Amino acid sequence: MKIAIVGGGWAGLAAAVGATEAGHRVTLIEMAPQLGGRARSLAQPPQLDNGQHILIGAYRQSLALMRRVGVDADRALLRLPLRLRYPGHEGLRLRPGPPILAFARAVLSYRAWPLAARLRFLGQSLVWALAGFRCAADLSVAQLCRRVPEPVRRELIAPLCVAALNTPAEQASAQVFLRVLRDALFDGPGSSDLLLPRRPLSELLAEPAGQWLQAHGAEILLGRRVQQLRAEGAGWSVDGQPFDAVVLACPAPEAARLTTPLAAHWARQAAALRFEPIITVYLHSPGSTLPAPMLALQDGPAAPAQFAFDLGQLGHAPGRFAFVISGAAAWIERGLEAAGAATLDQALAVLRWHSPPSVLRVLAEKRATFACTPGLQRPPAAIAPGLWAAGDYIDGPYPATLEGAVRAGQAAAAAIKQA
Repeated sequence: MKIAIVGGGWAGLAAAVGATEAGHRVTLIEMAPQLGGRARSLAQPPQLDNGQHILIGAYRQSLALMRRVGVDADRALLRLPLRLRYPGHEGLRLRPGPPILAFARAVLSYRAWPLAARLRFLGQSLVWALAGFRCAADLSVAQLCRRVPEPVRRELIAPLCVAALNTPAEQASAQVFLRVLRDALFDGPGSSDLLLPRRPLSELLAEPAGQWLQAHGAEILLGRRVQQLRAEGAGWSVDGQPFDAVVLACPAPEAARLTTPLAAHWARQAAALRFEPIITVYLHSPGSTLPAPMLALQDGPAAPAQFAFDLGQLGHAPGRFAFVISGAAAWIERGLEAAGAATLDQALAVLRWHSPPSVLRVLAEKRATFACTPGLQRPPAAIAPGLWAAGDYIDGPYPATLEGAVRAGQAAAAAIKQA
């Protein structure tokens, strides 16, 4: 079959690789000048990523896809046991071993929490496990965790929620959060490990996948925005070019634009999604290092960042640091200059520096993820016969993650194979 994949992010790349492996003739169309979508490196110097993306050990399909296109994931990613290290103290840290026992040991040994708080949290975790990590669809994370002691909510639930869902606990879906907890903490040895990129983001998948696709006969068209999608006989026309099937792996607003005349209900669902931004503030401080490659931070009204990364410890430029502001809508309104200045003040207040840090660059991904709210109705993968959608926003159990995007792309490729 002749297949068009519209969008060259991780979902589109996963769909393109899967369709190519199935023997189809694939044309991948990407409106940006490079592949990678929201997980890419910037083309202009200095070499920076458009944001910090963390993988975890449970992202098995993403890791398998990387290896399939020739990436040595063990070299490209620094694997660390889950560790929430704060500037002034060690947070929760999981040791290697059976997941349930490792989690229980980590909680019981974390003496910064009162013993009563540790026992209550373990009890609540048992309740979630016995319920199959399921809950009512209309619950928020804050409501789900109302009986969890405050220190645990502050130092564990809040950072995990904003890191995984990019949505504050008061607004985030408890149902999706529980699925993340289940997969990360209880899905087998190593599932909760943090995998921090040692290479620029584009080298993790976009560039190797592009090379793999071209080597296997796929056509890649960059810098082209699809203008029109039409049903044509038993297939589809993409800007006048005929295809047997199409996968829309572009952002939800683009997919809604293309499908409005064809599948109005699906288009309305995609267009109704709200999005949360992420801001990344890059700091430069020659000779400085952080206590760990990744630190958790306490955010607040004047302290925007929730995480900091020492890029020098990850094999990138020494003396360069990335501070991440998730759920950053309020700081987008204040402006990137204000966000950078507030992050610099936060960094100076909580960390020690060998030389005075300065703001190198402030980047914003205004539609970084969909707002993962309770009861959210996400559009399905199937749009019409021979027309599928793929992306981290497609209906499913995962929030907007790289793994969700990859799985959606693979599902679209599998649907083509079965058609």
